[in-house]
Amino acid sequence: MEKDIQTSIEIYKEQLHYGHIRTAYLALTKYVAELKSGFPKTYHTGGISFGYLDYTYFPFFNAYLRSRKLRFGVVLNHEQMQFELWLMGQNGEVQKRYWEILKLSQWNQDRKEMPQYSVLEVVLENQIDFNNKETMTENIITGAISLASEIQKYLENKDGESSVC
Repeated sequence: MEKDIQTSIEIYKEQLHYGHIRTAYLALTKYVAELKSGFPKTYHTGGISFGYLDYTYFPFFNAYLRSRKLRFGVVLNHEQMQFELWLMGQNGEVQKRYWEILKLSQWNQDRKEMPQYSVLEVVLENQIDFNNKETMTENIITGAISLASEIQKYLENKDGESSVC
């Protein structure tokens, strides 16, 4: 195992020497900050989580979501190099409860099991293109708000159904 780690460290060091990884990482994380600052004030946003070169995201929520211990996240998936919308619970128990509600929804139709860190994950933008940054930004923000609204309405309907019983 240590030999594998040492090999990985040498490769990492070599790649950092070229500068491309550092430049790309800085550009991507600055862009996530730009997305956050451009987000509509109808939602509260939280701080940016930089992850471990796997996911970088910021959460957003409103009173409805907060009262249910939920939040959405605009997530940069580094491995897939795409932006995603995640619905996340405050803890595992909350996530399991909402997974049960959402597992058969249109957003989870191709999933057999709950995602590792969220209740659902939807791709917002799978072509990161800084040459068309304004369009990309508009697509990500509008897509996130539109989907979040749709998902919240779905949850509100489910809340209504459960309060009738």
